[in-house]
Amino acid sequence: MKQEDKPILEIVNRRARFEFHFIQTFEAGIMLTGTEIKSLRKGAANLNDAFCYFKGDELYIKNMFIAEYELGTAFNHEPRRLRKLLLRSGELNKLQRKVKEKGFTIIPYRIYINQRGLAKLEIALAQGKHTYDKRESLKAKDQARDMDRIKKIR
Repeated sequence: MKQEDKPILEIVNRRARFEFHFIQTFEAGIMLTGTEIKSLRKGAANLNDAFCYFKGDELYIKNMFIAEYELGTAFNHEPRRLRKLLLRSGELNKLQRKVKEKGFTIIPYRIYINQRGLAKLEIALAQGKHTYDKRESLKAKDQARDMDRIKKIR
């Protein structure tokens, strides 16, 4: 990634990589109100409890926390409201087919503001990890950290 392509703001759900195997990722737009985008630009958002689901043929994200805008008036937004995700119809159809299969889910992984100033959400088609897979992930992470320490010593 070039320096110019780096997002202005990035909020990541790090727990998602530990809990799920990512099969494929998609970039989705989000329908936000004025106070939501202002609060998001300040970095006041959280993806920890968020999840995506289909309602009819449309994809929504629920429980994504965007804090109320501190300078907002009586027309401020609700922090955990239902928000519609914007994807191409082919991508929506593919995701909908996969989610109907057993074991697949859609996980919101990362929210960022791109160079054009638009809020984007990176979602992943994922499968849940088993306990032994999680132990393997921790073991690999520990081994990588140990190898880095050894390289620094030499």
